[in-house]
Amino acid sequence: MKQGIIENLITELTRLPGIGRRTAQRLAFFILSMPDEEAKGISRAIDEVKDNARFCRECFNITENEVCSICSNPSRDKSRICVVEEPSNIFVVERSKSFDGVYHVLLGSLSPIDGMTPDRLKIHELIERVRKNSVQEVILATNPNTKGEMTAQYVRELLKPFSAKVTRIAYGLPIGGDIEFADEATLSKAIQGRRDF
Repeated sequence: MKQGIIENLITELTRLPGIGRRTAQRLAFFILSMPDEEAKGISRAIDEVKDNARFCRECFNITENEVCSICSNPSRDKSRICVVEEPSNIFVVERSKSFDGVYHVLLGSLSPIDGMTPDRLKIHELIERVRKNSVQEVILATNPNTKGEMTAQYVRELLKPFSAKVTRIAYGLPIGGDIEFADEATLSKAIQGRRDF
């Protein structure tokens, strides 16, 4: 039996993280009640991001250009790299307005049991950036959970041969939490209070 168009929309919305059936149902009916142009604007924005989004060739942030707006900004301090797990973490750090350097996105964290081994992350590319550029500090801002800690320890070991100072964000964030869900004030304190690692 063919699914109706509303049921189909509800089913598709439940694919989004954190969206259960009831929320998907509310969203579907909200979209239905929106003016046509607004609803189609959402659809166009999804199409545009899927067609044009790519990873920055420098830091692996999401961008529509070869190099993201942060890496191409001449006012950013390129001698300091903040290492994060996901592109979404950059948005949170940027909102805190406490970091004026550049970023490096690992695109995940180490988890051998899930198949996330070092070769699947952008760790080699980070080491190359540090080796080729005059990097003075690498701030490890991986999540303060088991996977994030394991990743930070692994990266720290690889950075030992270089002269760059390696720091870890302070624990203003709850253990077991994700950076993506931290408020700006907590994250700002965590970056300001980072320590040698």
